[in-house]
Amino acid sequence: MSDPNLGYDVVILGGGSGGYACALRAVQLGLRVALIEKDKVGGTCLHRGCIPTKALLHAAEVADSTRESAQFGVLAELTGIDMSGVNAYKDGVVAKLYKGLQGMIKAAKIDYIEGTGKLVGKNTVEVDGRRITGKNLVLATGSYSKSIPGLDIDGERVISSEHALNLGEVPASAVILGGGVIGVEFASAWHSFGTDVTIIEALPRLVAAEDADCSKQVERTFRKRGITFKTGKPFESVKHTDTGVSVTIQGGEVVEAELLLVAVGRGPVTQGIGYEEQGVGMDRGFVLTDERLRTNIPGVYAVGDIVPGMQLAHRGFAQGIFVAEDIAGLDPQPIDENGIPRVTYCEPEVASVGLTEEKAKEKYGADKVKTYNYNLGGNGKSQILKTQGFVKLVGVVDGPVVGVHMVGSRVGELIGEAQLIYNWEAFPSDVAQLIHMHPTQNEALGEAHLALAGKPLHAHA
Repeated sequence: MSDPNLGYDVVILGGGSGGYACALRAVQLGLRVALIEKDKVGGTCLHRGCIPTKALLHAAEVADSTRESAQFGVLAELTGIDMSGVNAYKDGVVAKLYKGLQGMIKAAKIDYIEGTGKLVGKNTVEVDGRRITGKNLVLATGSYSKSIPGLDIDGERVISSEHALNLGEVPASAVILGGGVIGVEFASAWHSFGTDVTIIEALPRLVAAEDADCSKQVERTFRKRGITFKTGKPFESVKHTDTGVSVTIQGGEVVEAELLLVAVGRGPVTQGIGYEEQGVGMDRGFVLTDERLRTNIPGVYAVGDIVPGMQLAHRGFAQGIFVAEDIAGLDPQPIDENGIPRVTYCEPEVASVGLTEEKAKEKYGADKVKTYNYNLGGNGKSQILKTQGFVKLVGVVDGPVVGVHMVGSRVGELIGEAQLIYNWEAFPSDVAQLIHMHPTQNEALGEAHLALAGKPLHAHA
């Protein structure tokens, strides 16, 4: 092994959730690993996505708690939002996690290579003129904030989520283009900070990838909170004005605001990295793989946001571990995409796993699907928190629960049990016999399964 470049078992291009998880697991399994990253290990999720946005949303929750404290008998006054303080808190959370991750990578004896990598052969990546070769390559180059044709993101009046995370002050008003996860999370946080928010969404409902009942509940609560949204209204154009932007939507309606946040989803980072030149199978910029995350080129895998499917950090993380184990010959079970939990951290939160009612009816037939909506009005802890929402179960007649959909404050914390129910193919009766702690929101899951098993205890629910 005189040339160290020929000694790697795995070369990973990209150090986000998928890439670093793959690297850590591969080293555990005795493989020699090179991890190439052009920016910072941790990727979008840690530095520009999940972690900083959730910190922002927690600060927003604190603002709401202060504003509404009198209803709990606590006399407090919200005198304003100090964005420099919010940013310092947010950046502190990121910095601590980043430091921990750097330490793990170093301790694991992974060859960490800083620089921009490019695929130059079936098993070779070039970084700043240096060629790194491995028996297996893992493509994990992540995603970027998309715009739409003709709409320029200038970083000042027209911004992406990355810019939105670093604003020095709270915008007085904002139009958010896109009512998916990113759009509703920023709308929720900014509204809590005092921004006048309008969401523009071309699809007929907010969080359109979720079960229709979840969308209805989010829309109902957003209306109550005073968040304006216009669904089924495609964006047409934007003009800069003296005070901000003027946005025109279908039908000629104009909405004016200080800022336009473009939140129309994320695209795969695959251009100019040599994928196409080396013959990697692609579709609209995404890298195509089989269920074992193998591309069409032997020894080349892909994980994370560049693989078609849900763009979630924990999906990439799980895929990275899967690929490391596959390379090491452990023959892991392929990941069931429907079994990956999803949470949208707006207020109220939306958490789900498995099939929506619509998808279940497509798969099993309408007569084979039964559903139950347990209203959080019957749940003691939800009343203590003063939240509204539900737990909805989608089940197969005489079969397992194939979907769990929840809306309400903090329901994201319930998704752990929900994903076990789905992934272990539990029947309603299996869950109904389990004892759920009182008073917790977790009880709502238990009550819903009791009802679906044919023994509802709260008739009003």
